[in-house]
Amino acid sequence: MNWWKKGFELNFRIRPVGLAIAAMYAIACWGAWRISLDQFYLPAGIRVAALLVCPPRLWPYLLLGEYAYFAQLRYPLIDQYGLAWVILGSAFLLPAVALVIHAHRRVMTATTDGWLLSVAVSAALVATALKLGLSHLLSDSPSSVPFATRAVRFVLGDYIAILTVAPLAVLWSRRHSMYEWRFWRSSPTIAALSLMLGLGLFTALAPGLSDSAKTSLQLAMALPVIILTCVHGWQGAAIGVPLLNILIALMTPTSGQLGSFDARTFMTQQLVAIAGTGLLALGARITQRYHQHADRDLDGHQAARLSRSAHMAGEMDLRERALDLRRIADGIEASLNRTADLLKMHGHHSPAMDLLLTSTAHSRQFRELTSMVYPTEVEQVGLYLALQVSGIRESWDQTHRVVPPHLAGDPCQLSIALQLAAYRTLCEAVALLLKHEHGQVQIRARCGRWQGQQGILVSVSLLDRNRPLLLDTTRLAVERLSSRALAYGGSVQCRGNRVRVLLLEPTTGATSGSTHAAWIARADIA
Repeated sequence: MNWWKKGFELNFRIRPVGLAIAAMYAIACWGAWRISLDQFYLPAGIRVAALLVCPPRLWPYLLLGEYAYFAQLRYPLIDQYGLAWVILGSAFLLPAVALVIHAHRRVMTATTDGWLLSVAVSAALVATALKLGLSHLLSDSPSSVPFATRAVRFVLGDYIAILTVAPLAVLWSRRHSMYEWRFWRSSPTIAALSLMLGLGLFTALAPGLSDSAKTSLQLAMALPVIILTCVHGWQGAAIGVPLLNILIALMTPTSGQLGSFDARTFMTQQLVAIAGTGLLALGARITQRYHQHADRDLDGHQAARLSRSAHMAGEMDLRERALDLRRIADGIEASLNRTADLLKMHGHHSPAMDLLLTSTAHSRQFRELTSMVYPTEVEQVGLYLALQVSGIRESWDQTHRVVPPHLAGDPCQLSIALQLAAYRTLCEAVALLLKHEHGQVQIRARCGRWQGQQGILVSVSLLDRNRPLLLDTTRLAVERLSSRALAYGGSVQCRGNRVRVLLLEPTTGATSGSTHAAWIARADIA
């Protein structure tokens, strides 16, 4: 209990930036009040927006600014409503709304932006309850308007104002996020914004319009907001809904006095409030789904990148082994040549010739086998020539079932990694058909570029077009070839008598992608 006897010390630092924020907040609220109605009370939106943008350590300065705003606004009303209402009625609004926002702090970091609707509803209800409750308890001259009518007006006015200002404040706080604002320069976005502004200007300036016609045009302005929401998700609704509310408010007659109200616009604003709520909720859901799919695509791209790295690491390991085998073969061949020379020097020409012939045959076979371990010819002369001069070609010829391949395009434009992947894919596909199918096998390949990507489409098929592949062959082809195809952004298709595999990679400086169907269709036409 020492603190009770000695007291305690409060350490409060006055920040110049806080005083500037308080002044800006008071001026903004006063300016917004000048164009507000009970059914569209902009200071309520500014209150919520300021609490969302400013960190909690600056909230006391916002309270100071609110006191200054209410002081100049309600001081002349002391004689009419009483000093207690002027002081206490101005003291609790911002702290109560601050408690509402503080209670939502945990959900503000969620992946969906639906929390803003909860903040808007809660803040509107709390502020209305305080305003009407304190007015009823403390005011010396209560209003002649029924309590329920005033409550509906205040709740709707605060709610629409919050939906007008708060989404823009949230967008401002996220201005450095990953969202691509360049998409707002697209044609549908510009057309929707132009249509909304055009309808607003026509409704405000066209002479002789009836009230029903103006109401219909105001409701029609919600259609561009729907387009923005569908195109941009929550960001589209966060810009379209405030713009719609502002246009309707600007077309609403107002006296600028406390308690001003326009009955004709009130029904329209109720419908717009419902539509705005639905669009913000829909936009939050669209954005959430988009981020889920974007994260899934990012994970897929990362998995494909890791798979490509693993495939390439395996190829490099095979390359080292093939080079070691060739060095061993070269050493054995050199030793046999020296042995043959010694035999010739001692007059044994016939054994020397037999040894050279045997050495040459086995050396050729050994080189063919090592080229099947790793085709160094791909690095030297490209994929197509490697298929014709490497050991795999000799192996296919020995089966007498592989007809000469049809090859189109320049594979040297592709990366070595992609050419190696295509080489392995062709070898595995041909081996599958030779093992599990009957008849001759046809190889086709076409490489090139298409809409910012480059790649190769390989096709291994039975020469007999009337003979479809067996189900076991199709299953094995998908299981064995899909890993490499997915690693290079492609796909595997088994249709009829053929297996087709598409392998892709981005072209340097590319700005757009292409679809698998476009690639395959282009290759088929060619």
